[in-house]
Amino acid sequence: MENNTPLNFSEIVKQIKQFVVGIFDISRDSDKTNTIDDIKAGIYMKGAAAWVLIFSILIASVGLNTSSTAVVIGAMLISPLMGPILGIGLSLGINNIDLLKKALNNFAVMVILSLLTSFLFFSIPIFQNETQELIARTFPDVRDVIIALSGGLSLIVAISQRNKLFNAIAGVAIATALMPPLCTAGYGLATGKWNFFGGALFLFSINTIFIASATFVVVRFLKFPYEEYANSKRRKLLSRAISLTALAILIPSVYMFYLLYKRSDFNQKVDALIEELKTEKGVLILDVKKDYSNRQINFAVIGKSLSKNEVKEFEQKMTQLGYANCEFKVFQDNGSIETMTKMKDIEQSFLSNQQLLVKKDADLLDKDRQIFDLKNQLTAKKATIMSFDQITKEMKALDATIEEVSYAEKLVTNFSKVDTIPTFEIKWNTKVGTKTKAETAQKLENWLKTKLKVKKMEVKVD
Repeated sequence: MENNTPLNFSEIVKQIKQFVVGIFDISRDSDKTNTIDDIKAGIYMKGAAAWVLIFSILIASVGLNTSSTAVVIGAMLISPLMGPILGIGLSLGINNIDLLKKALNNFAVMVILSLLTSFLFFSIPIFQNETQELIARTFPDVRDVIIALSGGLSLIVAISQRNKLFNAIAGVAIATALMPPLCTAGYGLATGKWNFFGGALFLFSINTIFIASATFVVVRFLKFPYEEYANSKRRKLLSRAISLTALAILIPSVYMFYLLYKRSDFNQKVDALIEELKTEKGVLILDVKKDYSNRQINFAVIGKSLSKNEVKEFEQKMTQLGYANCEFKVFQDNGSIETMTKMKDIEQSFLSNQQLLVKKDADLLDKDRQIFDLKNQLTAKKATIMSFDQITKEMKALDATIEEVSYAEKLVTNFSKVDTIPTFEIKWNTKVGTKTKAETAQKLENWLKTKLKVKKMEVKVD
């Protein structure tokens, strides 16, 4: 007899809880001992790892210089940058001061090697142009924090399992993008552009701190065993030192997140107000520059001018949105030397951009013509192959003693012009005499001229 007793509410909740826990539980398949060994083995920047790092930095530098995303991704996949950073997070999580020292030393070696390699590459004058890939690494925002934290969590979870999730490891290497900021910092050093150097190092610091912090959090969540020390006093002292170091990393990471969040929020609200200004006042706004640190927004207005009261109104709106003491510095045609200079610069920038667009359009047209020509050549080649197959079958039908036919287009010049002469080379059966070959070749040449509708043709006897 079947048991049809309905489940009570507490049992249903219990089963749902077990189901949900089963989905998200990462401790069940974790392999603590092997994970610690793997991370310890990967922190060293010497020998093969050092050379792989140098070569991958060179590849990434080339990719940034040419704005080739594919090349940069390839460099990130082969770089060993994650090792020392994971070592820092693990050492903090298991109270291992010796591992922390080794990880920090190798981290310093990694940074120095990376900066030196990219510095040498970008010191070559022909590689010093600013590209979009380089510029993109100088303005970190709150999204970079989210990427670094999520990437760090994904990485330590992936490598802590018995069955390593190698796809996740490769994906984290790409997503967290440790290499491009280091290369960009090297570019800043080589060219003396300190805004590139500072912005890129800030982005690299964000990635490093949040990956190490994520590693620390997961290591403690999975209850990795603490390092054992024979001396209890030494253990307590080291535990305090490690805890202080962890706080020294975690506190700046929280501050960084807050700072970048506020900057992103500021930029977003300024953009919304600029759009509102365009709609309400019917003006064309160009060259918007936002300075969160100084609470300043600079832009140029073309067409209808804005009054001081209108500008003041938008400054008050920024105050209402949580950003007091913001200054809108507006450049418009009011006859002042500063404004006229600014407007002239904008006009020059606009003309330069227009010239670039015209040049790009011309380049695109030229490329379209090249593609069209190549397609025609490909079509002609296909037609030639089809014709050759048909013609050789007809030649074999005319003379069964033919064993092999070759075809090529011979270029001939008399130094005043160049001719292209279709040339067939025929190999007959060995029983066919020389005189017969010559006579047949002449007949075939005349036939081919008529068949292919050409005036010049050569048929050679093998």
